[in-house]
Amino acid sequence: MAKDTQTKMVVFDMAGTTVEDDDNVHESLIKAMASKGYKISREDANRVMGYPKPVAIETLLRENFKVEDRKELVEKIHTYFLLDMLHHYRYNPDVKAKPNVEFVFDSLRKRGIKVVIDTGFSRDIADAIIDRLQWRTNKLIDYSVTSDEVKHGRPYPDMIQKAMAEFKISNSAQVTKVGDTPSDLMEGMNANCGNVIGITWGAYKREELEMEKYTHLVDDLVEVLKIV
Repeated sequence: MAKDTQTKMVVFDMAGTTVEDDDNVHESLIKAMASKGYKISREDANRVMGYPKPVAIETLLRENFKVEDRKELVEKIHTYFLLDMLHHYRYNPDVKAKPNVEFVFDSLRKRGIKVVIDTGFSRDIADAIIDRLQWRTNKLIDYSVTSDEVKHGRPYPDMIQKAMAEFKISNSAQVTKVGDTPSDLMEGMNANCGNVIGITWGAYKREELEMEKYTHLVDDLVEVLKIV
């Protein structure tokens, strides 16, 4: 059987891939850093998109500022980011799924393919999004895994491997990873996924993603249904 007909599970990123993000995550990270006196640009924030947020914050501090003891500072900045994101996803009227996302989720599940969400967010933010969009209530996803539930977040393969274990999938060629950042693509490649699909409407442009390793780039999420 051909590899592209063997897909048992598709792992989707959240913000920017399946959830509308008008630079909301970037802005929240910039505000969180500024709350402790550390000014960063959108480009700085973009370089760490997709990573577990404490890791993203630690990386920004290490690479851009001379801060010796970063642990407590990372925690304080992350707390600000967490509260700001929770408020956004719970109450902002603009929070919604990306176009065609729920159609794609439903179509995959009807074909017997598991739909999984993985994210650089922590569990509390992920649940706020899932609850707001009613993805569990409407049975549009089968499972979700967050960066604080594994030893290493992206670009490591831990989240994908945790989802594989949940559904007793031993062959990573039967898994497809979909995301909008280089860290998503690296995660999929590091997990040896059969398909690693970059989407071109998120944090990074097509020409930026073309510099990474992947199997496909798509301009519309519906294209995933043709690939898997």
